[in-house]
Amino acid sequence: MRRYSLIAIFLHWTIAALLAFQISVGWALEDLGARGFSLYQLHKSVGVSILVLTLVRLAVRFGKPRPDPVERGWQGALASAVHGGLYLFMLGAPLTGWALVSTARVKVPTLLFGVIPLPHLPLPADAHQWAEGGHALLAWLGIALFLLHVAGAIRHHMMLRDGLIWRMMPARSPVLLVALPGLMLLGLLLGKAILPEPVSKPARPQNAAPAIESEIAPPAPIDASVANAAEATVAPDNATAQVEETIAPPSAWTVQPGGRIGFSVDNSGETISGGFSRWTAKIVMDPDHPESAIIRVEIDLASASVGDAYQDGMLAGDEFFDVAAHPKAVFTAKGAEKTGRNSYRAAGTLSLKGMSRAQAIRFTLSGAGNSRKVTGSANIARLPFGVGNGESSAGLAPRVAVTFQFDARAERP
Repeated sequence: MRRYSLIAIFLHWTIAALLAFQISVGWALEDLGARGFSLYQLHKSVGVSILVLTLVRLAVRFGKPRPDPVERGWQGALASAVHGGLYLFMLGAPLTGWALVSTARVKVPTLLFGVIPLPHLPLPADAHQWAEGGHALLAWLGIALFLLHVAGAIRHHMMLRDGLIWRMMPARSPVLLVALPGLMLLGLLLGKAILPEPVSKPARPQNAAPAIESEIAPPAPIDASVANAAEATVAPDNATAQVEETIAPPSAWTVQPGGRIGFSVDNSGETISGGFSRWTAKIVMDPDHPESAIIRVEIDLASASVGDAYQDGMLAGDEFFDVAAHPKAVFTAKGAEKTGRNSYRAAGTLSLKGMSRAQAIRFTLSGAGNSRKVTGSANIARLPFGVGNGESSAGLAPRVAVTFQFDARAERP
C-alpha cells in the first residue's frame, strides 16, 4: 500500500501529539486562575506552533502526491469531512486564540516559548466576544473530530483489517504501530502532569499579613491601627508641643545606592514576590525627635518586576498599575512617632493610580551618627486603589506586603 511522504508522516504525528497536549491543558486553565499564568503562556506557544505546522502540512498535502482514498460513497464523504474539519480546527483554534489575546482588556505580552515576541492582531475590542465564543466552539469541535479520527483509524485496522494505518507509518513495524499513536497518549499525560497541584488554602487569622520576602528582616508586627490606616492617621501635635525651642533643625538624609523596595502578595496559597528597581526618597528627620520628620518617596511603577516578562507586562497594564496614565506612586508623611528604642511609625498619604489614601509605614534605624540602615514595611490594601481589578487577579489576597531597606547618610544643616 502506498504511503504518505516522510515529511507528511512526521507532521501528522507531531501535530497529533501537540493537539493531545492542548486538549489536556486547555480545559484546566480556566480553573487555575492566576496560578496558571505560565501554563497559559505555554498553551499559546504550542497553539501557534500547531498553526505553523498545519500550514506546512497543507503545503505538503498539495505539493506532494498522496495515496488515493480507500473508501467511496458516504463513508468516504464522512472521512473527508472529518479531515476537513480537523484542518479547520487546527487553523481556526490558534487564530481565534490569538484574536482572543489581542482583544482582551488586559494586554498580556506573548513571547513564544519565552523567546519570540508575538504581536497582537489589529482587531477592535468588540471582537473579543466572538473570538472567545469561536475559540470555545472550535475546541469542542476539535475534540469530537479528534476522537472520530482515532475511532476511524481503529476501525480500519482492527475491524476492516485493510492496513490503512500503515500509510501513515515510515515502515511496517509493530514497534512504530505502538510508538507513534502512543505520542498522543504521551501528550495527554504530559499535559496532565504539568498542571499545578490543587492548593488547599490554609486558614489564617483575619489580620495576618501576607508573607514577606526572606532576605529582608521581618518587620515589627502590624497592629490594628496600621491595618486600618485608611480610617485613622496619627497627629503628632502633642509630641511637637513638647519639642524644646533649642533643638537643632533636623538633618536631611541621602539614600545610598543599593537599596530595595519589594512587595509580596498571596496568590491562591502561593506567594508572588517582586520589587521596584527605580525609586527616590527625600527624608528630613532627627531620630531623637521624629515628630519633625518629613518623608517623600516616589516609585517609578514601570520598574515593577516579579522576574517574569509576561507578568511584568501585566503589572504595567490597566488591571494593575496603569503605568501609561499613572507612572508614579508617591508616599508622603509629616511627622513620625517612636514605637521602640530604634523603631518608628509614620502615618501619611499614599497616592497611587490617581487615588490618595491614608497609609502608615513602620521602620527601624540601626547604626549611629551620620550613617543609618533603614528597614521597614507597610501593609497596603490594593482594592481601594483599583490594583488588580480583573479576572486574572481573582486569586490575589486583598493586602500587599511592602518591604524596604536602604542605607542613608545625614547631611547636617
